[in-house]
Amino acid sequence: MRPSLSTYVFFQQRLHHGLLDAMLASGATSIEVFAARHHFDYTDRTIVRDLAHWFSDTGTHATLHQPIFSDALAAHHWSRHVPPSLNLIDPEKSRRIDAMDEVKRALESAEQIPFAAITLHLGLKDDPWNLRALENSLTAIEHVKAFAQPLGVKVLLENLQNEVTTPDHLLEILRVGHFDNVGVALDLGHAHIASNTAIDEAFEILRPRITTLHLHDNNGLKDDHLWPNTESVTNSGTIDWTNVAKHIATLPATTPAILEIHHDLNESPAAVTTKASAFFSYQSRITEHLLAS
Repeated sequence: MRPSLSTYVFFQQRLHHGLLDAMLASGATSIEVFAARHHFDYTDRTIVRDLAHWFSDTGTHATLHQPIFSDALAAHHWSRHVPPSLNLIDPEKSRRIDAMDEVKRALESAEQIPFAAITLHLGLKDDPWNLRALENSLTAIEHVKAFAQPLGVKVLLENLQNEVTTPDHLLEILRVGHFDNVGVALDLGHAHIASNTAIDEAFEILRPRITTLHLHDNNGLKDDHLWPNTESVTNSGTIDWTNVAKHIATLPATTPAILEIHHDLNESPAAVTTKASAFFSYQSRITEHLLAS
């Protein structure tokens, strides 16, 4: 796996070189930048240029997570208590257009920052699966893909806590749309909430399309985005990370495995460096043992 971190762990703060340096010090070779104007203001060319220089100078692989809050909210009124508000497949057309416009604004930063991929959310929590959701998903992917492709950015679809993005439905969306160049960002925490066996099932169904992994822990009930429960970090998470390592070993070695830890844990940069480094080492040892046996 490619050891990776999401800036979501610092989501409450303005993203700057010091935070990125702390992530890099953990051994991460790839960073997913979470697009939100209070965190990474992708509409400010000075900020974009500054981050572009950092990624260029360090040679760090970069990916982008789509914005999930509206522009006004994200820029001025963001709060940890406010739920995501951007929905690319909203039943109301005007809201779909607003969401698409904001995603495109974020993607424009790829003109300077070499983002290899963008992760998309299709729908919000508990959204149902129906013909309208399928049609709106196809349209959204087509529009984002057309905008992202000239920038060299690959489109990825994430499994969420809704019916639209179950592994089976993601495959149907990709098949019906003939999206051969669209990948999947498999979120293991989200899969674990679905059922105790959902991680195994998701890997089996989606393995050929998996381009990126989102790694975080929970107890199967709430999307806590905890640190993985390993020998050096203990929490209430119940994901079997040895089992996860077996699946990761079947993927290309360049697949980013992105630790996506919740900002509510209020981790310091030093703590992020230490805990992420410990997890990367733990996973590497397990993988080496699996490959040797």
